[in-house]
Amino acid sequence: MHLTLHLTDRCNLACRYCYARPGTADMTLATALAAIDECTRGAENPGVIFFGGEPLLREDLIFDVIAACERHTPHRFHYKVTTNGTLVTPAFLARAAAARLHVAVSCDGAPPTQDRHRVTAAGEGSSAALLPRLEAVLAAQPYAPVMMTVNPDTAADFAENVRFLRARGAAYVISSVNFAADWDAAAWRRLKRAYRQLAAWYLDAYRREEKFYFAAFDKRIATRIWPGRGASCQLGKRQVSVAPDGTYYPCVQFVGRPEFAIGRVGEGIDAARRGCIFERNERAKPSCAGCVLLGRCNNRCGCLNFSTTGSLDAVPPFFCAHERFLVPLADSLAETLYAERNAMFLQRHYNPAFPVLSILEDMSG
Repeated sequence: MHLTLHLTDRCNLACRYCYARPGTADMTLATALAAIDECTRGAENPGVIFFGGEPLLREDLIFDVIAACERHTPHRFHYKVTTNGTLVTPAFLARAAAARLHVAVSCDGAPPTQDRHRVTAAGEGSSAALLPRLEAVLAAQPYAPVMMTVNPDTAADFAENVRFLRARGAAYVISSVNFAADWDAAAWRRLKRAYRQLAAWYLDAYRREEKFYFAAFDKRIATRIWPGRGASCQLGKRQVSVAPDGTYYPCVQFVGRPEFAIGRVGEGIDAARRGCIFERNERAKPSCAGCVLLGRCNNRCGCLNFSTTGSLDAVPPFFCAHERFLVPLADSLAETLYAERNAMFLQRHYNPAFPVLSILEDMSG
């Protein structure tokens, strides 16, 4: 079970594509700890994710929660914070290291792309504030995920932005396409061209035995090698989001939408309500009938479907086109590297111990 605590509705940025509803609400320590106790009781390997708004606006609360968890609960928790990175300081990184807090940073790439959508309330770009701090995060936590969003007006620079992040030390890049945007035919051509450029870069990097993870390809390759892995979002089952006021929701994009509330801190999760939402999300989508990618694509991502179509039951057509292009491209990469018996590829995708061995190798090097 993963519990996402939305510590605040406040944010120091006003990103133009952000789905979150801005506000002023803050979570209390009592609410956070009650939610953790209520939702992780009996769980194995539970995780606590600090989210916002911008969670570093509540930095002290993050470490108060971790300290309380370490003192008073029987679990070995793992902790993660997802931040826009602009408030990171050396003191925060030192506290994060001591608390075993993993940091994930949102960054869309080089300054022209970062500053196009990830802006302050005054419309000013955030790259100048972020990039030195991003490099500090990656120096302190080399495997910190960097999460980028690709929009129609930034698709042409997508490949260059991935390479930009890699050159600054990012070893773990997670790109998300903004499916809610208007992807016309020209933008779609730009995105496909960028994916092909990235495929060539991916092959070259593996042949150089460069250690990195690029989710757009690696996640889809994993669904071929390990059928069923990651094919369902398990809406409300594997993770629960907690709003600042203590209301439970099945995932981050539903926070603040009363029709998706599944309980409240102090009253517990309404199992029937959660089950109803989960079952509705899991049911077969009519538009997916007969698709060769069933079981591999993320057509049951409730957040994606709701944010783009307004319904859990409908998959956005552009998502289908995207997966029908990207999955075969990823498969082709896998087939090439497997045929070459590429050692890095085989270790990453066929050796379950690779993540641990990789870290040990880095520490010894």
